[in-house]
Amino acid sequence: MKRKLIAAIGVAGMMVGIAACGSDDGKGGGADAGGDKTLTVWVMDGSAPDAWIKNVNKEFEAKHKGVKVKVEIQQWNGIQEKVTTALSEDTPPDVLELGNTQTAGYAATGGLADLTEDKAKLGADGWNKGMLASNELDGKLYSAPWYAANRVVVYDKAAFKKAGVTPPKTRAEWIDGLKKLKASDAKTQPIYLPGQSWYVYAGFVWDEGGDLAVKDGDKWKGNLSSPEAVAAMNFYQELQSYSTAPKDKDEATPQQSTDIVPKGGVASWIGLGWEAGGAIDAMKKAGKTADFGYFPIPGKTADKPGSVFFGGSNLAVSERSPNKDLAKEWLALAAGKEHMAKYAEATQGALLPNNDAAQFKPAAGSFAEAMAKAAPVGKITPVTPGWANVETAPNPIKDYMTKVLKGEDAKKAGEAADKVITERVNQQ
Repeated sequence: MKRKLIAAIGVAGMMVGIAACGSDDGKGGGADAGGDKTLTVWVMDGSAPDAWIKNVNKEFEAKHKGVKVKVEIQQWNGIQEKVTTALSEDTPPDVLELGNTQTAGYAATGGLADLTEDKAKLGADGWNKGMLASNELDGKLYSAPWYAANRVVVYDKAAFKKAGVTPPKTRAEWIDGLKKLKASDAKTQPIYLPGQSWYVYAGFVWDEGGDLAVKDGDKWKGNLSSPEAVAAMNFYQELQSYSTAPKDKDEATPQQSTDIVPKGGVASWIGLGWEAGGAIDAMKKAGKTADFGYFPIPGKTADKPGSVFFGGSNLAVSERSPNKDLAKEWLALAAGKEHMAKYAEATQGALLPNNDAAQFKPAAGSFAEAMAKAAPVGKITPVTPGWANVETAPNPIKDYMTKVLKGEDAKKAGEAADKVITERVNQQ
């Protein structure tokens, strides 16, 4: 989960105020001084609206007399090391929030409780399938999806109106609109798309039916040289040809939302909710008016939008929790449809709940509406503990994209990248 995703999501009217619910200096659950049990829950700063989590705990404590829920707010900075240490101790937190791309690594070390037999109680049948994937490893369930968010296309309404362009529903319509935007104003980029926006590229790979890495027996191997990944890169290259963004940088270098878009000259770009909110704030500070529209990344056909990467968090139970059964019950309550519907309402659609049926109905034309439309086709990077090694700088996917955009054959560049990915992804 990108640490800024929730903390600064702030698209106008999308996010309610979030307040801390406890301290971050405690250890795990157990019995308090009075002999009653304390259930300790770790959540990340900005993830749990104060009123929402208080209601969850109030209902839980009413059902379990003598049990108190202690919520401890954690910071994203340094959290992986802190969680790793906590899970190895005798008094870990009973329930803890984990970034969805980190969960498999903790599960592989034996630090998380196996929840496979608890699927029915947890309401797994109603979970969004794209979110579910990051909670499973080798056929077993180790956590429950909590929330996610994904990218959409943000566009300048005035630029689109001037060019006679309406939000597209297919890739072909998207490209046609970019051509019109370019013809309408030669000084404005039809789309700002850096060469290394690899999460966007991943969605195109999934649209083609491929993946960034695939299982090969008991191992994994890179898959960027596959026909599907090559086709996806060819489309990315076509899109990027309508941008003057650097081919060897990602969307955060420089930060597109605050360093590029507010300066003007950008008709559209692809970003997360906090980026849209950041751009709006930056433009206000500069005395400019931000009149943005939003639409899902178009798919190959009009029947569904393009696939998107889900950034989000899961809720897990520590294997060494002294209150494992209670922890599972708290998890079932918090991640259940009823409270997830309240969660979606509390965040005003800024975050997607784990159950599509619990989705808040966002305002028409809002970022949240566009994001929700893509939720059914959200996906996650390959679920294996070694995937984190792939994303370590220098990221071979980023290097591959730059090479292709600078003229190298996509298949040849993919073969070189696959060697690096294969080596890294199989490291534990």
